Amino acid sequence: MTLAAILVIARAMEDKGPDISQLSFEDALRALEEVVRKLETGEVPLDESIDLYERGEQLRKHCQARLDAAQARIDKIVAGPDGKAAGTEPFDAG
Repeated sequence: MTLAAILVIARAMEDKGPDISQLSFEDALRALEEVVRKLETGEVPLDESIDLYERGEQLRKHCQARLDAAQARIDKIVAGPDGKAAGTEPFDAG
């Protein structure tokens, strides 16, 4: 294996970063934005682009799951006839 090949593999491994499941929404979103930025430059070799795209898809799914979980926790405030908060109901109920 050549030095160039070793460097390409090391760089690809470095781009993988931390385990996605352990990332907060904000950290995953930043990582996704970095993947998009790298891909948009058009300067990434094809194989690395494919790896980045796959990681980006994993990050997108993680972000969506975190948003879905947050949405499930949100309560919709229900106003009574006097306009004051009369209670809550699940976010999806309406």
